[in-house]
Amino acid sequence: MTSVPGLAAEDRCLVMGVVNVTPDSFSDGGLWFDEAVAIQHGLELVGQGADIVDVGGESTRPGAARVSLQEELARVVPVIRALSAEGVAVSVDTMRAEVAEAAVAAGARLVNDVSGGLADPGMPRVVAATGVPYVVMHWRGHSHDMESRAVYTDVVTEVREELAKRVDLVLAEGVSEEQIVLDPGLGFAKNAGHNWSLLAGMPRLAELGYPLLIGASRKRFLGRLLAGPDGTPRPFSRSDDATLAVTALAAEAGAWCVRVHEVGPNADAVRVAAAWKRAGANT
Repeated sequence: MTSVPGLAAEDRCLVMGVVNVTPDSFSDGGLWFDEAVAIQHGLELVGQGADIVDVGGESTRPGAARVSLQEELARVVPVIRALSAEGVAVSVDTMRAEVAEAAVAAGARLVNDVSGGLADPGMPRVVAATGVPYVVMHWRGHSHDMESRAVYTDVVTEVREELAKRVDLVLAEGVSEEQIVLDPGLGFAKNAGHNWSLLAGMPRLAELGYPLLIGASRKRFLGRLLAGPDGTPRPFSRSDDATLAVTALAAEAGAWCVRVHEVGPNADAVRVAAAWKRAGANT
């Protein structure tokens, strides 16, 4: 398996557990907004098998408004500092260079930027200076208008090309190739069909030569796939079984890591996928 500097090197896909320190997350409705509760939840995720705990202080659900810099810092830095002090491999989910810098100073080992450096032009320089791994996600705009940007002729080709351009730009800012992880940005300026095409097109994305992070957990395209007879999408919290299926398939297809809300079953799924691949290699 592909390894990323400073993070676990396993013979399987890694599992990134999510801690949303927000009152308005689409997936958990603010369950972890309290600092102490967020810290405890992060530790529980590690106990369930998370290799990385992703801490974010700003909702990126469609239509979400941005929070201030100071509010985001106040939400995430204490949680990151406490989890890091317990030996947890923490990533910070942020689009702001100042938050990334403070988070790494507090112990974060990875910067997960859903904008791929587009929201804050200073981000690549901060990441280059810290030397930590950097998730460059495919992104076309902020949450308030990203749905209008979900227009593609060939989504896999276009996402691949746009990611390649972002990589070139962050490399030009001093980020090293070893730091880069790519994320196709499922649900970000993509409709359900786009998301399925990108999952099926993972081998083409992998041709760019960087580890892939896949974040399908509890996203709307799963709820719509599992809609009831009347067409009502399944609630986010009841799409975890579908997330497991995506995790196993993505792991088998070579994903470096999956970002999930329900860690335990997904930790099992990546191990099953790894055993399946090992057996296949020996057949």
